[in-house]
Amino acid sequence: MKRTSIGVGLMGLGVIGGQVAKVLMERADQLAEQVGCPVVLRKVKVIEPDLARPLAKAMDPKLLTTDADEFFATPGIDIVVEAIGGDDPAFGYQARALKAGKYVVTSNKEVIAKHGVALWALAHRHKAGLRYEASVGGGIPLIAPFQRDLVANKIKGIYAIINGTTNYILTRMAREGVDFATALKKAQELGYAEANPRNDVEGIDTTYKLAILATLAFHSEVRPEDIHCEGISRLGSRDFQYARELGFAIKLLAITKQDNSSIEVRVHPVFIPEESLLAKVTGVYNAVLVEGDLVGRVLFFGEGAGPLPTSSAVIADVVSAAQEIALGAGDKLTWQVKPGISIKPFAELVTRYYLRMNVADRAGVLAQISRVLGDNQISISSVIQKMTDSVAQTAELIIMTHPSQEKAMRKALDELEHLAVVKEISNFVRVEDIQQ
Repeated sequence: MKRTSIGVGLMGLGVIGGQVAKVLMERADQLAEQVGCPVVLRKVKVIEPDLARPLAKAMDPKLLTTDADEFFATPGIDIVVEAIGGDDPAFGYQARALKAGKYVVTSNKEVIAKHGVALWALAHRHKAGLRYEASVGGGIPLIAPFQRDLVANKIKGIYAIINGTTNYILTRMAREGVDFATALKKAQELGYAEANPRNDVEGIDTTYKLAILATLAFHSEVRPEDIHCEGISRLGSRDFQYARELGFAIKLLAITKQDNSSIEVRVHPVFIPEESLLAKVTGVYNAVLVEGDLVGRVLFFGEGAGPLPTSSAVIADVVSAAQEIALGAGDKLTWQVKPGISIKPFAELVTRYYLRMNVADRAGVLAQISRVLGDNQISISSVIQKMTDSVAQTAELIIMTHPSQEKAMRKALDELEHLAVVKEISNFVRVEDIQQ
């Protein structure tokens, strides 16, 4: 039987939800042409503060409710768009919708990162659908390519800049030589960073997104707690100065790789060659470099956040779900978790390292440092002395290593901190030799 309309229920009328509602109402004719029948907004679940928003005041009051039970009891809702954010109650709402046989569309990276596998199982069990294109990269098409276009590939690795706030901060630090606090303050003034920026600057937001991408790429459940995570707050302006002198840029990267038996997943600042494509991604832009055995290396680039790009991805998912419902085809997307793949311990990571140390400016210091590194099988690639302080009789040493194991480097750093000639280990950053 041909459908006369497809009903949408929207949960949340904040920045993202409000933009989704506007598109559904203002572009109703365009969406109907794509689907083959009208796509109708039937109910909007809001919280009390949302009722004071200009958009809410302009809407038919009968569309709005603050009661979740009333929302789910509304007849004719085929697709539930969850735009609340956070884990609770959003996860519960998504699960409730799927159990009722409805399609769920969400931009909620936290819920998908933590509960995506469970939600997929619910969707299949109840012949429903789950769409989350907007959860990673905003308007950049990322989820659909992994689900469709790249399925013939064995994914070798993903290297991603997927947090616009941190990328903006790092760009300002690199270009203007300012410290972290100054760059963060400017990001907050421009609205790129929240008043409490912890999720962004400490890498938590990026970790959620990497968990989603790695799970999709390797068909194995990767949870946020499986991912080694470090933020950008310990980076200093001098690190950017020395990186540039050495031919590198500094980026917060989400990295995942697969070998025969394990998956490597990590989020932390890295030195990358300044001629690489990812090094040229500046400001609030995102980029994801994917390496497949058949396709080679492909780069996805664009604005990773904001109401307009995010609503673009949400509406695309709504249209995709509505088309399947209108055709009576059911959810065409299938996905299964493969057993037997483990997460590689971070201590087993092998990479190069940049070290910045404040040391005593006297003979024999480098020999002591070299001995500690050598005892831990860490080979030095280059050493540069910088910033000599004649009053304090100290100097800054910049050391680049050859590839070494993480657990060996950690042990060496601990031993170096106990050397009398080492005044401070100011920073250490891993090096990722990305060639494209």
